Amino acid sequence: MNLKRLLRWSIAAMLALVVLAPAEAQQPKNVPRVGFLHPGVPSTPLLGLFRKQLAELGYIDGQNVIIEPRFAEGQYDRVPELAADLVRCKVDVIAVQGAVTTRPLKNAVHGVPIVFAVVVDPIAEDLVKRLDRRDENITGVTTFDPQQPRKQLELLKKAVPGLKRVGLLGDRDVQGFIGTMEETAHGLGLATRQVRVTASALDLEGAFGVFKEWHADAVVVMEEPVMGTHKQRIAALAARDRLPSMVSPLFAEAGGLLAYGTSFTEGYRRWAAYVVKVLKGARPGDLPIDVVNSYELVVNLKTAREIGVAIPADIVDRADRVIR
Repeated sequence: MNLKRLLRWSIAAMLALVVLAPAEAQQPKNVPRVGFLHPGVPSTPLLGLFRKQLAELGYIDGQNVIIEPRFAEGQYDRVPELAADLVRCKVDVIAVQGAVTTRPLKNAVHGVPIVFAVVVDPIAEDLVKRLDRRDENITGVTTFDPQQPRKQLELLKKAVPGLKRVGLLGDRDVQGFIGTMEETAHGLGLATRQVRVTASALDLEGAFGVFKEWHADAVVVMEEPVMGTHKQRIAALAARDRLPSMVSPLFAEAGGLLAYGTSFTEGYRRWAAYVVKVLKGARPGDLPIDVVNSYELVVNLKTAREIGVAIPADIVDRADRVIR
């Protein structure tokens, strides 16, 4: 080999080292992987919120953690398949949203820690036996508040004078709060009509047709997966029928008249914190179920104008957010 060729190869090798070394330095070995399993569709902004909350705790997606998102798109029978895919990706923990997604995940996955969120009552949903004593492999965050139905209905009564008939819209695949909401409404002297839909045979037009034929004065939308996936459509149908609606703060931006419940942002912050604790070595069985007890009231004055409802000034003054 002549000297000139040897020199060229030496220079090329040194340049390669200079170029590759920083790239390799930016890719730490054994980066933890977090599975993100959502009952809805990929367009949900909630994955972005989860990334943001993790980043605030020092875990930045693509740098020192890798998030593996999977979406059931309303087809809950796909959860075991999606769970198996996450296991094949060797995730260190699965962050799952909603009871309807967590139940089959718990049955399908063994050996990978599970941290749930957006579950109203994990005991009623048979996810855990007690809030202070968990199964070995699962923990999470709950928004359980047995007084929430009463608070929502009292706000709705104040905003809609003469309220007598309340439609209740829920997800057929979820236990949820709909029974408690109905019982509470009857205790407040309100008549109710339940309509429960399912992702596999969705008929929101039919649901609102039932409310219209029954002459409902307002509708309460449960904080459940199908409702979240189709929140814009639900808000549009309620506005079309000039039907005042009470929704979860999670659905407020879609166009509900009033939204009241536990703070979704706070729930996601605590959810991310539990995921980080697991990544740092905590066992789910040592982490008690975290109960979110901060609340949010959102008033949508834009929707109020569209459907011809005058929201009392004291409700507007109490609101944490006002959409104008």
